[in-house]
Amino acid sequence: MTFPELYILRHGETEWNAEGRMQGALNSPLTQAGKQQARRQAEILQAIDLNGFKSLSSPQGRAFETAAIALSGTVAFVRTEDRLREIEVGEWSGKVRSTLAAPGEFADTPDGALELYERAPGGEGFAALEARCKSFLADLDGPAVLVTHGITSRMLRATVLGLGIPGLAEMPGGQGVVYHLKDGIQKRLT
Repeated sequence: MTFPELYILRHGETEWNAEGRMQGALNSPLTQAGKQQARRQAEILQAIDLNGFKSLSSPQGRAFETAAIALSGTVAFVRTEDRLREIEVGEWSGKVRSTLAAPGEFADTPDGALELYERAPGGEGFAALEARCKSFLADLDGPAVLVTHGITSRMLRATVLGLGIPGLAEMPGGQGVVYHLKDGIQKRLT
């Protein structure tokens, strides 16, 4: 399957990110560092011709706040899209990651131990997240700028690159980043 050209942004650092907490459906405000990361995303995007691109954001506060900063002056309208929300982590919402697994039990990534998102009691799990992301991508009818979250960003990018769930761990992460995906190639913009 081919996909339109995409710019995928992860929201800036939140207070809970800084504390190592699982957020899922809950929200935490951006830190000053997170707001600065969003301003850096704005600098990156202002150098790109986004004429003809749709701008879509997760409705969750941290992503929408990032979108407001990062896309200000670049696009006139940002629409929220529920399928861009972060993976649901059920009973682990608000829990500190380090209390959910033994030290060294899982490989750590810039987005935390990925296994925690798959194993969260009452959580969404990767198969449901993948189905949600595939549905969203199938409905895209042109190029888009997407503002989303760490795990959802990974799943979107892994899907576009044809890697699926096994490719989640291969996807680079981090907060306040911009990834460009076009013709099956991913590039992190700095």
